[in-house]
Amino acid sequence: MKEIKVVGFDPSLNNWGIAIGTLNLSTMNMKVTHLDVINPAFESGKTTRKNSVDVERASQLYKAAVPACESASAVFVEVPVGSKSARAMASYGICIGVLGSIRGTGVPFFEVTPHEVKLETAGKKTATKQEMISWAMARHPEAPWPMQKKNGEMIAIAGNGEHMADAVGGIYAGLQSADFQRMMAFLKAA
Repeated sequence: MKEIKVVGFDPSLNNWGIAIGTLNLSTMNMKVTHLDVINPAFESGKTTRKNSVDVERASQLYKAAVPACESASAVFVEVPVGSKSARAMASYGICIGVLGSIRGTGVPFFEVTPHEVKLETAGKKTATKQEMISWAMARHPEAPWPMQKKNGEMIAIAGNGEHMADAVGGIYAGLQSADFQRMMAFLKAA
């Protein structure tokens, strides 16, 4: 086994970032082959119950995230942290529930914090969204980043790019984790 499939997730109720790549076990170099953002579609109105919308979003997130994990040797997740409002806490809970369901599929699952991601990539806990995007695009120019033409020049689209960049960063932070290093030692010994 010279290469393994790795997946990075940047979970969010509205913009769940996904990065998929191959990791060369000899060189520990990664190639990003796929980037995406899950944007659950939902209908809302005065007669639509909020909890019904939340259940539908959770279902869509799960159905889109699980296929990304197929045949993955490792899934790295920037696990969200608490929040300041009741609505944000509900979103947090939905994401944690979806992550727990994904972990329940048995795929090797490694948790990282937002600070670990920023430190491993941009080198500081306070990295901005643009710094994260710039790091990820410089590190992986081969990745299919969303681009647009502006003033005759191709530039990154910041909206979905930030979630994709965080998903890539999650992989890098996870590669440094003690749990992943133990798994690597086992794979190399096999």
